[in-house]
Amino acid sequence: MKQNKYDESGFFANYSQMPRSIGGLDAAGEWTAFRALLPELEDKRVLDLGCGFGWHCRYAREEQARSVVGVDLSENMLDRARAMTNDPQIEYRRLAIEDIDFTEGEFDVVISSLALHYVENFDSICRQIYRYLAPGGTFVLSVEHPIFTAIEAQDWHYDSQGAKLHWPVDNYHLEGPRQARFLDNDVTKYHRNVSSYVNALIESGFSLTKMSELQPTADMLASNPAWEEETRRPMFLLLAAVKQ
Repeated sequence: MKQNKYDESGFFANYSQMPRSIGGLDAAGEWTAFRALLPELEDKRVLDLGCGFGWHCRYAREEQARSVVGVDLSENMLDRARAMTNDPQIEYRRLAIEDIDFTEGEFDVVISSLALHYVENFDSICRQIYRYLAPGGTFVLSVEHPIFTAIEAQDWHYDSQGAKLHWPVDNYHLEGPRQARFLDNDVTKYHRNVSSYVNALIESGFSLTKMSELQPTADMLASNPAWEEETRRPMFLLLAAVKQ
């Protein structure tokens, strides 16, 4: 299933008002952890899957990447990315992640931020990315954590006064689509457990080099008390893997 909610005017308007849409990478809570997983980008050929407004693409070029290709299915997203980009070494292409088609060894780094939980067949995408990477290439991705995606409601369990008691987890090993609410719309996400993400990478030929579940630091908690929720349950899963 290839969703394109972002080309629906109401959904895109709501997304455009999110802090990360306005403030960019510095407003994305998981950015510091994601950046820490990235390899040296100087002179690298980079592919960004689900590039959105192109924040990661522009960051890669700031880090002296040789070239960047950003892929997204939404024309609204790509129009915004192009309007924010003045760099001939960044190319944006309208494609579903499921439809990518590049040559073997075309890239040195592939990144994907919070997009692959919308893709049904993660195993197939991993095999394709492995082929598109040059030997020694790196794949860095973030997804919503499986503890976060297991229940369709994606919400806390509250007491009668509205206090957050706990985050419910059920049907964790029942993988597949979940109909979730996001920005007042129904969206389909694909729930996989942690081992499925890890094993898909390993079985595709990758060596896993780092995994993060984004435990908030003392500085994060001091700067934004809302991070306290992330000490109670993980919202993000981040993985880095290398093609040996």
